[in-house]
Amino acid sequence: MSVQHPQRTHPRVIRAAVACSDHQLKFEKISLAAPRRNEVGVRIVACGICHTDLGFISPGAVLGHEGAGIVDQVGSAVKNVKPGDHVALSFQSCGQCDACSAHRPVDCEHFSTLNFGFSRLDGSSAYPQGIDGHFFGQSSFASYALVTEQNLVKVDKSLPLATLAPLGCGLQTGAGTVMNTLKVKQGDRLLVIGTGAVGMAAVMAAKIAGAKEIIALDQHQHRLDLAQELGATEALKTGRERNLQGQLDYVIDTAGVSSLDKLGQDALKDGGVMVRLTGAGGATLPRRRKILSVIQGDSVAQEFIPKMISLWQSGSFPFDRLLHFYDFEEINQAIEDTRSGKVIKAVLCWPQAS
Repeated sequence: MSVQHPQRTHPRVIRAAVACSDHQLKFEKISLAAPRRNEVGVRIVACGICHTDLGFISPGAVLGHEGAGIVDQVGSAVKNVKPGDHVALSFQSCGQCDACSAHRPVDCEHFSTLNFGFSRLDGSSAYPQGIDGHFFGQSSFASYALVTEQNLVKVDKSLPLATLAPLGCGLQTGAGTVMNTLKVKQGDRLLVIGTGAVGMAAVMAAKIAGAKEIIALDQHQHRLDLAQELGATEALKTGRERNLQGQLDYVIDTAGVSSLDKLGQDALKDGGVMVRLTGAGGATLPRRRKILSVIQGDSVAQEFIPKMISLWQSGSFPFDRLLHFYDFEEINQAIEDTRSGKVIKAVLCWPQAS
């Protein structure tokens, strides 16, 4: 006999890190509406900090989109999870448009609204007036989040949620670009510009794929050292680049620096492909070279996050070496350390068992 879980119908008071006018985040108690029939209430255990969060800091915003936690409540239409399940959170999609029906959630017709519009698809909000929530359909810089089945991934309860949290965006983007978009294969040569979490994930994925040459480029020597430990065959420090003219099959740019973008273009061989993970793709260069813009590594989170977990468990995708954990109360320090490059991937944790 199935267990019936009573549906909470009144608002819940949660703690959320709300952006202030001085670009700092301040914890406030706010009222969050009960889940709708298609929504899932998740008690957040941990959340990674992504550079996309930093770009959207504005007064009243509750950010965070690499959350992980425990299902607390489910709406009547939710089928695949139940209270007590452990989940990792990723980007949002509608689940109903042509692209979603074709198993291409990154091309969802409503991707921009659902992930960057700070509202539900119908324009409503579960947050009080003056608070902008629903960032990436989760706003997980908080103790609690409302999500849907489209942006959650059920994970094994034996795994540490704080470790899994960053898989939902940055790591998925880097690894997915290599594995899903470019389909890097044995013997390929590539350059990864920038060795933050996205770039490091690309390096590790390229090693798994058997790339012959994996060149990492960054301004931070400690990151380059780690990149070589994780699979880079060569490390180049910014300003000391060697001539790569026409040598590489692929370039993945995570930095968005114009001079390095030019270096990447010049490094491509005939028919080579450059991916700008900072946007502005779609260009075609001479000699059949292409520039693409890729979203979320062309991933289906419900398939790719379990794949990354499996690779991590096998020891071939040691992304845990990138993580630096902070108490949630230390969010402003974690953001500062992320901006400066002191840490590769900051993960915020609430004081509870994961």
